[in-house]
Amino acid sequence: MIRTRSGSPFPPLRRLARAGCADGSRARRLLPLLLPAAWGALALVWKIAWPPEHPQSLVQRIVTGSVFFVVGALLVFGVRRELSRELARVRAVAHAAQRVLLRPLPPRLDGLALAASQLTVSRSATVGGDLYEAVATPYGVRIVIGDVRGHGLGAIGAVAAVLGSFREAAYDEAELGGVLRRLDRAIQRHLRERAREEHPASCGGEPDSPSAEEFVTVLLLEIGQDGGVLALNCGHPWPYRLGLRGVEPLSCAEPLPPLGLFPLPAELPVRPCARLLSGEALFLHTDGAADARDASGKFFGLEAVLAEAALGSPVSPAAVISVVHTELLRHTGGRLADDVALLVLRNDRSRVPAQCSDSALRRTRPQPSNR
Repeated sequence: MIRTRSGSPFPPLRRLARAGCADGSRARRLLPLLLPAAWGALALVWKIAWPPEHPQSLVQRIVTGSVFFVVGALLVFGVRRELSRELARVRAVAHAAQRVLLRPLPPRLDGLALAASQLTVSRSATVGGDLYEAVATPYGVRIVIGDVRGHGLGAIGAVAAVLGSFREAAYDEAELGGVLRRLDRAIQRHLRERAREEHPASCGGEPDSPSAEEFVTVLLLEIGQDGGVLALNCGHPWPYRLGLRGVEPLSCAEPLPPLGLFPLPAELPVRPCARLLSGEALFLHTDGAADARDASGKFFGLEAVLAEAALGSPVSPAAVISVVHTELLRHTGGRLADDVALLVLRNDRSRVPAQCSDSALRRTRPQPSNR
């Protein structure tokens, strides 16, 4: 038997077989068009080759017109049916790709109950310019939520860069600041590559290039086993804490500038926030929720809606997402001006130490291994 270096016998025959299968598949897709086309061709040949010796009567003209109408209708129906099938296949592939990029969060993660929702401006798209992710690591549950400048499909490249970097850095970096620096390097690489694509003769971003003005707001959270919350904020809205004391911002500290605009400072201000007690929840959102307006220009009352949605104990993450989602669409009439991402997490851990200093928290953190 004749074999190639790869060990496969007669690879040309296999390629011909695959080509034959592809041709058969294309023939099956064109089958609905063959019958109408054949009828139309026969009618045209008959009309040209055998012209009538006498003028056609009204009944004959009606029959001839009806035949051509039916043939044309069947042809249009066949083309439309094939285009609909192709569109359905493309949508299925696009939906699968978007779910891989912005994958659904699990309902529970290391003692936390989670729920999330995404609203996009682009029609038929489930991923826009907003991003979120939560992973359980040896250092605690780490969460990222962000917002790329702009919205829709044009921002997916930056979303992919940030999420891909976070999913690796969250496990590799012992400190939250190290995770943020990894995200900053990822977005800088993305901006340089996009600038080179737009201006092949240039090595950096041009002043009139869209990539020169692109940035990403990012909020990083780390929730330890004791409910302690550490945060790093780069231009993103602070989350709300939902608990027995009602709705209150997790922090009011001044955030860092968004990623992509300026270099990160040498010292990153990792902020210890209020401890998340058992049964309490955090509501994370992008600015598309707080900045949404109705037809008269009135802003969406996010905090008031949260106060109503968080009634009862314990807070239900899915119920909060549902209420905010519904009220947001009602307020805007379904016409969003920006993408919106919502994420709610509730602490379901039954035992939370009463006191634990930040220094003690840092001493109990795992140390990175020497590589």
